[in-house]
Amino acid sequence: MLAKNAKSKTPKKAKASKSAAQDRLNDDIGEDNRLKMWQLQLEVRHLETRAHDLFLQNLVKGTSHLSVGQEAIAAGFGTAMRKGDFTFCTYRGHAHTMVRGAPMDAVLGELMGRECGLLNGKGGSMHLTSVEHGAMGSYAIIGAHLPIAVGAAWSAQYQGTGAVAVCFFGDGTTNIGAFHEALNMAAVWNLPVVFVCENNLYMEYTPIGDVTAVEHPAADRASAYGLPSIIVDGNDADAVYRVAFEAIEMARAGKGPSLIEAKTYRHFGHSRADPGTYRPKEEVAAWMKRDPIPMYRKRLLDFGVTEKVVSGIEDAVMKAVDDATETAKASPPPPLELRDTQVWADGGSSWRN
Repeated sequence: MLAKNAKSKTPKKAKASKSAAQDRLNDDIGEDNRLKMWQLQLEVRHLETRAHDLFLQNLVKGTSHLSVGQEAIAAGFGTAMRKGDFTFCTYRGHAHTMVRGAPMDAVLGELMGRECGLLNGKGGSMHLTSVEHGAMGSYAIIGAHLPIAVGAAWSAQYQGTGAVAVCFFGDGTTNIGAFHEALNMAAVWNLPVVFVCENNLYMEYTPIGDVTAVEHPAADRASAYGLPSIIVDGNDADAVYRVAFEAIEMARAGKGPSLIEAKTYRHFGHSRADPGTYRPKEEVAAWMKRDPIPMYRKRLLDFGVTEKVVSGIEDAVMKAVDDATETAKASPPPPLELRDTQVWADGGSSWRN
């Protein structure tokens, strides 16, 4: 087993196991990786918070789905993945795109519909893509990207590149046919793909537990495809990193796919139009106490990282977000001549039989 099973929707107080000194002696993550995960979590948190502010200023059009509160999952996997690996994510995919190295100004510019955006402002929040960084698209159709991730994994296996496809999706996707089809094919063909369910307990506005026969919508179904049940604390970047690293390296070594269920919680509603009032106040309060950002800050200090280093990264990230904001604001909307480009793989728009 790669992780302990969780038993309830409301997080329980974690048990104190080892002292910080013992943890340092037996540390398998290392300070460099921890500082990277700290920086990634801060970048995601502050850029998405800034996107929310820009939306209120009418500078981000349409809607968007923020992963504030879920940063530890993206940071843990982003640190465990290698250059050349593939990321597939949902419309709540800003975090997973950023942690692969996509520039802040390009991500923010895309949300704002500006020419400096990853897709020149034509894709928007729900279609972030950066092939250069291995971010192979955000997908607005629930479950649509799971078979595509399987295809990318099959291609990597066939060509012997050693690449691994990592596919992120929400708890609601586990009740979609594509989830089961993709898991089955990946298992039968022993493909290098890692499926990651970000279980934030709600499929849009409906509690996943109200419409699913099993307690853990992803992990409890893993055995149907010959896979182990893996559940991880999705608010703990270290725990996520350990599970991610093992699963990714197993896939890279030809030992087949994994299915991971990461328990987490979004701080905002489903989208900008959702105040999230359907969630019990005591549930929200309990999860807010397990905010991954202050939890990880405390851990760094407990492990002996100085306040100067920790706060220095905070200051640098805030400056980077401010700079990215100004760059995106200054960028113009995409010119009309870009409208029909990037439609086909050859870059054109002409119909092909």
